[in-house]
Amino acid sequence: MKSIILFAHGSRDPLWHEPIKAIAKAIQEQSTDVIVRCAYLEMTAPTLLECANELASLGVQDIRLFPLFLGVGRHAREDLPEQAEQLRQQHPHIQLTVMPSAGEMPQVVNHLAQMALQGSK
Repeated sequence: MKSIILFAHGSRDPLWHEPIKAIAKAIQEQSTDVIVRCAYLEMTAPTLLECANELASLGVQDIRLFPLFLGVGRHAREDLPEQAEQLRQQHPHIQLTVMPSAGEMPQVVNHLAQMALQGSK
């Protein structure tokens, strides 16, 4: 079984989570054979390790971790690798792939640029 964890910062504001949930829903609608979960670094649940524990209990053997950070700050450079290593240690049987942060992906940057230009016309 394969899965994707969307990993974001987190917020106490429940409305902040809506775009993350919308991405998860779109992924699930486009690929029904992938289990999609959202995990958060702080201020909200579930954490990355809680998500991984749940997925492991479901028999997932492959997790693709997609950090939804636009900037590549301390969270992406330090916190994420530490948590990914903890996940690997706790679940050595799971193949974990950590994708680049969304803001590092040329497709995301180009799409945002196109959206900004379209909005200015």
